Amino acid sequence: QVQLVESGGGLVQAGGSLRLSCAASGSMFGINAMGWYRQAPGQQRELVAVITGGGSIMYADSVKGRFTISRDNAKNTVYLQMNSLEPEDTAVYYCYAKRLITEYWGQGTQVTVSS
Repeated sequence: QVQLVESGGGLVQAGGSLRLSCAASGSMFGINAMGWYRQAPGQQRELVAVITGGGSIMYADSVKGRFTISRDNAKNTVYLQMNSLEPEDTAVYYCYAKRLITEYWGQGTQVTVSS
């Protein structure tokens, strides 16, 4: 089992920045990807950014150039640096980890961007 705990969400004005953290605990053996999804009210959960064990990174088109995902393997922590935030980025952000076909999710952290 893997436990994921997010932190760093909050309220920010448009154009501002936030940094989300996701601390993983438990058995990390075989975890081959970690990342972030988000879900806005009335919307489906969508991929924001993911980083694989080999270091490959993928971003949603809507956040490219504004968000940066990084990973500290020694701390089993994944970060999401979010710059130039827009009201459209308002959502609950979920940390995600994957081992083969098994997915693990955090409880989510709210990010609200005011205009």
